[in-house]
Order: sequence, then C-alpha cells, then structure tokens
Amino acid sequence: MKKGFFISFEGCEGSGKTTQAERLNAFFEKKHIDCTFTHEPGGTPISEEIRKILLHHNNVRMSPLTELFLYLASRAQHTEERIIPILQKGFVVITDRYTDSSLAYQGAARNLSLELVQRLNIIATGGILPDITFLIDIDPEEGLKRLNGKDRIENEAVAFHKKVRNAYLEIAEREKKRIMVINGERSEDEIFADILQLTKKHRRFGELYDER
Repeated sequence: MKKGFFISFEGCEGSGKTTQAERLNAFFEKKHIDCTFTHEPGGTPISEEIRKILLHHNNVRMSPLTELFLYLASRAQHTEERIIPILQKGFVVITDRYTDSSLAYQGAARNLSLELVQRLNIIATGGILPDITFLIDIDPEEGLKRLNGKDRIENEAVAFHKKVRNAYLEIAEREKKRIMVINGERSEDEIFADILQLTKKHRRFGELYDER
C-alpha cells in the first residue's frame, strides 16, 4: 500500500506523551503537512465505546485476558478504520499509544505471555508497525503525581506501573531502530526539541517530506 509516515508515542501514566504528541501534530499542521492525531484505546466510535469499559474505575474485576482482548478489539477497529486509510493516502499518522502498550501493560505487568500478546497484536493490526516510536521515560511515581483524576489503569499500585516502565525499556532495547527513548524528566520544550530532531532525521520522513 502507498504508505505515509506512522509515529506512535508510548510511556507510563503521566509521562507527558500526549502533550508531546499533540505538539508534534501542531508542528506538522503549521508546516502544511497532512497529519492526523489519534489515540488508544479509542480513535473510532466503536473503539471509544470499548475505551469506556476498559478505563471505568468500577470494572476492577476485569481479568487480564479480558483486558487484553478488549484492547486488541479496539486496536483492530482503530487500525482498519482510521490508521490504514490515512497511511494509504501518504499522510502522517500520530497515535498516542499502540501495540507496545499491550506488551508492557498486559504482557509484562499483567503477567501474560509476551509471545501471545505479540502474535495477537500482529493479527489485530495486520502487522503494521510505526516507523518511529517515542518512549517518554519517567519515574512512574513522579508520573502518577502529575495526574488529576485516575482511571482504572492509573489506579493500579506503583509496583504495577514500575513493571510497565521496565517492560518498555526492555522492548526499546530490543527494537533500537524503531523506538527512541526520550528523557521525560525535563522541560516540555527540551523534550519536544529531541522529538522534532529525531523525526526530521528519520530516513523515510526525509524521503516523504524533504521539501518542507
């Protein structure tokens, strides 16, 4: 398929990844580069309904497998309905969370098989991966302090969130070409400067948008 440029943002709760993703989207819009910002779980009407179930603080008895399948269902709809059509047009897609989230949260922190999660991720997405992933890395305890209200996932114990962080860093170590680890314990401007520089330096991005 004709492919645009696919960027994902990952990180622990309160890492600031959403802020940075929105800033990058705004930068592209200012440069008149066609770009869509989206998020997970959600991004389409069906996926947003699944999001409500996943994050509602009353659903504390949800099993790890149920949680995984709901995230995958949301992702499958999101990828087919939103991400693929935009990439086929040759545009930029920025998503706040994607497949790495399931590996970190459901695979590692929920103690499910990483191999299983990886196989199901491929099924849900057709094997589509971001061209570049920005992992905004912070101490989970610091991130949790930044939150105003907390959903079901954010309400998990600190030990859970530390597992998530460690898993993210392990994934990044295995996939150094795709995943860029960004120190999130700095100012927003410093973080964004790194993200912008790494995006512009990416070979495929340069091929698509070098005139801008």
